[in-house]
Amino acid sequence: MTAADAGAGTDEIGWDELIDRHMARRAVERGLSRNSLEAYGVDLRDFQRHCRGQGVAPAAVDASRLTAYLAELGERGFRVSSQRRRLSTVRGLLREMLEAGILTRDPTIGLDLKRHPRPLPRTLGRADVEALIEAIDLSTLRGIRDRAMLELAYGCGLRVSELVGLKFSQVKPEAGVVIVIGKGDKERIVPLGGAARRALEGYLEARRRAAGDPNASTRGRAREAAAARPTSAIFVTRLGRAMTRQGFFKALKGWAAGDPRLAWVSPHTLRHCFATHLLEGGADLRAVQEMLGHSDISTTQIYTHLSRGHLRRVHRTYHPRATRAARPAPAGADRGKPPKDGED
Repeated sequence: MTAADAGAGTDEIGWDELIDRHMARRAVERGLSRNSLEAYGVDLRDFQRHCRGQGVAPAAVDASRLTAYLAELGERGFRVSSQRRRLSTVRGLLREMLEAGILTRDPTIGLDLKRHPRPLPRTLGRADVEALIEAIDLSTLRGIRDRAMLELAYGCGLRVSELVGLKFSQVKPEAGVVIVIGKGDKERIVPLGGAARRALEGYLEARRRAAGDPNASTRGRAREAAAARPTSAIFVTRLGRAMTRQGFFKALKGWAAGDPRLAWVSPHTLRHCFATHLLEGGADLRAVQEMLGHSDISTTQIYTHLSRGHLRRVHRTYHPRATRAARPAPAGADRGKPPKDGED
């Protein structure tokens, strides 16, 4: 405990202990992933750094301190969306401090940031997704693996962490479903489409064959054997280790690099495409919410941004007067006269 932490008395709990307790509680109660916990930890330690730099003990945090911290974030170039995220993280810690009696008043009451428009997700058209899939070289085991990963990411709307973490026990080809373990260890069932199933089965078969290829070099055979080694992970590297998020990101970027239209894509783009293309095809918003694993439908509603071209097609298809040719008025008909009684 530093001198700053002891500002209100030597028995006061310091920042380090408070944050450690809070993080442990979040891990248990919400079942957060390691990546989420690390992100929360970074936000809280940054707020701790700010308070210690100003000599502010936990019990002395008030609205003016939060305002000063947000102003500092703005000066450091943080966008409003990032400031909101950090304020939300700090608010969770302060709420716990209120429950413990360390604070007597909620310093976040009345504190708000200016509203900002939520950015719409950038997606690929169906033809561009097809082009990305076809760009993958299927002459190597790596290419066959990457094709299967891309098909599953797009065909099932998986987060990249869900994709690389898939185990054999989660995939049920005979039932046509994938059991996905999402955020907070929440389980959901997502349909496994034909293209994704065929690509996955092709990869697993190629993996089995690769281990005993007599035409491969000694070094190459050793690598393929490692990749075919029994493991609970479906997608593995050439060394037989479970695929990582960074590994799939690098692989996807490599296949997309040949087409300038696709160079910006990321693994999460495929999830955006999954949701957008389902909704454009007429899928129910609640069904898409279930398949994406969103706890709040407002998160799913962001995908209802449909292209203007699609909206025009929908209007043209379903509106009764959108495509009906205008019939010429009868010869001699009076124009511009108001209708007689009973005609309107």
